[in-house]
Amino acid sequence: MALFLTETDVKAILTMPLALEAVEVSFRRLADGTARVHSRQRLQIPGKTYLHYMAAADAASGYMGLKIYTSSREGLRFLVPLYSAESGDLLAMIEADYLGQLRTGAASGVATRVMARADARIVGLIGTGLQARTQLEAVALVRKLEKIRVFGRDPQRRERFAREMSARLGISVAPAASAEGAIRGADIVITSTTATNPVAEGGWLTPGMHVNAIGANFPQKRELDAEAVARCDIIAVDSREQSRIEAGDLIQAFAGDEARWSKVLELADLVAGKVPGRTSSKQITLFKSNGIAIEDVIVAGQIYELARERKLGREIPMWQKEMRMGEARGV
Repeated sequence: MALFLTETDVKAILTMPLALEAVEVSFRRLADGTARVHSRQRLQIPGKTYLHYMAAADAASGYMGLKIYTSSREGLRFLVPLYSAESGDLLAMIEADYLGQLRTGAASGVATRVMARADARIVGLIGTGLQARTQLEAVALVRKLEKIRVFGRDPQRRERFAREMSARLGISVAPAASAEGAIRGADIVITSTTATNPVAEGGWLTPGMHVNAIGANFPQKRELDAEAVARCDIIAVDSREQSRIEAGDLIQAFAGDEARWSKVLELADLVAGKVPGRTSSKQITLFKSNGIAIEDVIVAGQIYELARERKLGREIPMWQKEMRMGEARGV
């Protein structure tokens, strides 16, 4: 029987430290070849809802699965079906909005750990949504932050965000009057928006910065202008293959110069120490996050195991009759 876990169940289990550990494991598994991942695909009836789906498998943990979700005018609905790689059994169906928020934040936390300067203390954040919150939470766990400046288009929302995150993190979070005001002078820059056009310009970047760009994952959308991308000495992605499909920041900046893709690193290789990351305090580094399915599968596996231990969730009988009939026939 499959275990059905709701958002409430997931929130009772998943913490950012757990997500950080699981996501780092997912990149190490990619690096050593025990994990495999399929890039996101999208299906849409013109003018109607999108269906998005991505898959991964991990030989070490014995899990494989999907993240599948819809996006429409009504919002987004996320689900992770988790399977046993050994038997093919459906182990769990996990509502995955909160899971996705934390694993996306955790990916930036892992990237910040291996790419940002060790003495990075000031964050400039563009965006005030749910993903922006988990981005800050993850980065605050891997660097000793002293100050955060945040910009969002709605003044009241950014004031509220600053108050709430100051209290949550115990770090000064101040609203900025502009995106430039948030970014200039920061050590770590985070863009977490739904923008189609750039919200961060190359002229605002200074030597030694690290940038986590997480918002744009369609080829026609970008958060960074071409100059910002060009100024980055080191660019890493979660998946080069998937980035060539949907990382609008890079696709648009590299247009007409395909050779630039050959210099893009994969975060898995940085995490595993296969390639060097930052070699100078003056370098500008960029992690262009798209989100890949192995993060979801390994985090989901951790959630499933803890849910079993804590007796959370609801058992759903599936294929029981068919299985018994198959056994009777000797199939």
